[in-house]
Amino acid sequence: MATQRLKVVLQGGSSYDIRVGGKLLAAFGEQLREVCAATKAVVITDSVVGPLYLDVVRAGLVKAGFEVFDLTIPAGEDSKSIAVASELWEALVMLGVERSDVIVGLGGGVVGDVAGFVASTYMRGIDCALLPTSLLAMVDASIGGKTAVNLAAGKNLVGTFKQPIYVAADIDTLSTLPGAEWENGFAEIAKEALVEGGEFFAWLRDVGAGGLVARDGAAVQEAIVRALSFKARVVAADEHEKGPRECLNYGHTFAHALETLSGHGISHGRAVAEGMRFAARLGREAAAVTAEMVEEQDGLIGKLGIAPVQEAYGADELFALLHADKKVRGGELRFVFVEAPGRWETRVVDPDLVKIYVIYWEQAKAAAAAGAAGAAAAGAAASAGSAAAGAAKEAGL
Repeated sequence: MATQRLKVVLQGGSSYDIRVGGKLLAAFGEQLREVCAATKAVVITDSVVGPLYLDVVRAGLVKAGFEVFDLTIPAGEDSKSIAVASELWEALVMLGVERSDVIVGLGGGVVGDVAGFVASTYMRGIDCALLPTSLLAMVDASIGGKTAVNLAAGKNLVGTFKQPIYVAADIDTLSTLPGAEWENGFAEIAKEALVEGGEFFAWLRDVGAGGLVARDGAAVQEAIVRALSFKARVVAADEHEKGPRECLNYGHTFAHALETLSGHGISHGRAVAEGMRFAARLGREAAAVTAEMVEEQDGLIGKLGIAPVQEAYGADELFALLHADKKVRGGELRFVFVEAPGRWETRVVDPDLVKIYVIYWEQAKAAAAAGAAGAAAAGAAASAGSAAAGAAKEAGL
C-alpha cells in the first residue's frame, strides 16, 4: 500500500503534513525528526494501545536521536478530564520537559484530545505530533487542532486549539480495532461525505460503503484520504471555528447530549449517526431538509451498518443538555442542517420546536423498546406453546 501525503495549510502560512498508509509507526521517529529539533519526546498513550504499539514507536524515536519517555493513561472517555491532565502536567515537570520538546499522542481520539490539550497548556504550549490508531481519530480528531477535556456538565467544554506539527495515520493499526470502533469511524466519514457532497458522497454511497464494511484496505485508505482532504480544506478556511468549520458539527449537538446522558455508554459513532438522524428530521420543519434527503441519509448510514440507538432517555434531561452545547449563542439553540449533499447551513431553532422533536424521539424509542419486548414475549410464548404441544404428543395426549 503506497503512502499518501496531504498538507494542512493554515491562513497564517504555517502548515503540517499528514501521511496515510502502512508501516508508518516504525518510520515515525525519522519523519518527526524532519520537522522537529526537540531533545525529548514524551509519548502519551493509553492502557490498551500502549502494549500494542509503544515499543515500535519508542524504538523509532530513539533511533532518530530523541530522548524518549512515555506516560500511559487509562483507556476510555473518563481520561478526558482535568484530573488526568493535571497528573500529566506534573509528570512533564518531573521529567524536565522544556518548551522546545515535543509530545506524541499515540492512540485514539481520547488520547489525541488529551495529548493535544496538555501540549497546548504546558508551559503555554509545546509541540505535539499525533499517531492516531483508530479510524475515528484518523478521519476526525487527528487534524484541525481542536483539543478538549470533559466536564460533568457536558462533553468537550474545556479545550484549546492546538495544531499538530505532524500526523501519521498507520492503517496497519486498524487490524486490532474492535467492531464498535469501526462504527465510530464510519459515522464520521458519513458525516463528512454528506457535508461535502459531490464526488465524496457519490463514491461512499455507490462504492465506498461496501468496502468500508468489508474493511477492504484500499477502500479504507481512500475513505481516510477523502475525509482528511475535505477536513483540511475546511480547517484551512476557518481554523478557529468562527464560520464554515461549524459544518463539521453536523449531528454533534444531539450526539454530545446523548453521550453525556448515557455516561458515555453510547459510542461516539452511534451517537453522531443518531444526531444526524435527529437533525434531518428536525430540519424538515426548521430548515429546508426534504423527505428525499432524510431517506438518502438513512440509506447511507444503513449501508454502513450503523443501527439506530435503542436506548430511551428522558426528553427533559436531553433538552437540558442541548443547552450546554458549545454552539449555543446567547442562550439560542443552533443546529447544523444538511439540506442536500454538499449544501448545509447553521440555524437558530425555536427551543419549543426542539423540545417537541426531543419528545418525539423519546416516544419513538420507548415505543420501539415496548415493541421489542412484546415481540420477545410473543416469541417466548410461541416457543413454550410448541414445547407443550411436543410434550403432549410424546405423552399421547
